[in-house]
Amino acid sequence: MKRILITGVNSYVGNSLAEWLNKKPDHYTVDKISLKDGSWRDKDFSRYDVVVHVAGIAHKKETKQNEHLYYKINRDLTFQIAHKARGENVGQFIFLSSMSVYGLNEGVIDENTPLTPTSHYGKSKLQAEKDIEALTTDSFKVAIVRPPMIYGKGCKGNYQRLRSLALKTPVFPDINNKRSMIYIDNLCEFIRNLIDKTKSNIFCPQNQEYVRTSEMVKLISKEHGKRLKLTSLFNRKINAMNIGTVQKVFGDLVYAEPLQDYKEIEALNFIDFQRSIKLTEE
Repeated sequence: MKRILITGVNSYVGNSLAEWLNKKPDHYTVDKISLKDGSWRDKDFSRYDVVVHVAGIAHKKETKQNEHLYYKINRDLTFQIAHKARGENVGQFIFLSSMSVYGLNEGVIDENTPLTPTSHYGKSKLQAEKDIEALTTDSFKVAIVRPPMIYGKGCKGNYQRLRSLALKTPVFPDINNKRSMIYIDNLCEFIRNLIDKTKSNIFCPQNQEYVRTSEMVKLISKEHGKRLKLTSLFNRKINAMNIGTVQKVFGDLVYAEPLQDYKEIEALNFIDFQRSIKLTEE
C-alpha cells in the first residue's frame, strides 16, 4: 500500500490522478492538500511515501505585473514542498514540469536539445527542476515529468480552442504536421508507474502516436455528428506564417521516439489516440 499526497486541490492533473489511483484502493491511499495559504506547512508529510506536486500557475497571459508569481509559485513553492518532503522522510517526490522548458514552438526534442525556455512559465519550471534535483539522495527520489500538451474531458488550454473550432467551422486546413500530446488517463497511468517503481529521473511521456492537428479536429467534429471538410487551399499561406500561434497549431513539435520506452508503455496499456478523443468528447 502506497500513501500518496497530491498538492493542488483544484488541479486538473491532480484531481484526475487522484481519481485514477482511487480505482485501486487496495494499492493506494490518496490525500490532496491546498497550497493557497500557509497551512500546508503544518501538514505531517511523514505519513506519506510519495508527494506528487502538480500545483502551479499556468494558462495565464504573462504580464509584467504577474511575472513574479511564476517564480514564487512554480519555483520557490516547489522547492519548499520538496525540501519539507525530504526533511520528513518521504521516499519520492514527483514534480509535474512541462515541455515548455525547451522553449520551442517547432522541432524534434531529443536528449541533446538545449533547455532554453522563453516564457516565465518555462523558465520557472526549469529553475524548479534544478533546485529539486539537488535534493536527490539514495532515500529521496526525485522524478521530473515534462508532459507535452495534455488533453482529456474537462481540460483547459489549447485542446479547448481546437474543440471550439471543430464545433464551429465546416472547413479546416489539411496540414500534415506532427505533435506530441498525452491523454490525461495515459499521463495518470504513467505517473502511477513511477510511483509503483519509485523511479527517479527526468521523463518525457507522450501518447504512442504523434497527433496531426487536422485529424484531431476532424475526430472531435465527428464525435458530435458534424461533417468537417479538410482542405489544402490555405496550406501555402499557413506554412509561410512565422507566428507563434500558427506554429503551435500547425507546426511540428515532438519528443523523439528514443525518449520514450515504448515496450514499457505497451505494458501500461495506454489508450490509443482515436479512443482517447471518443472518451474526451462523450
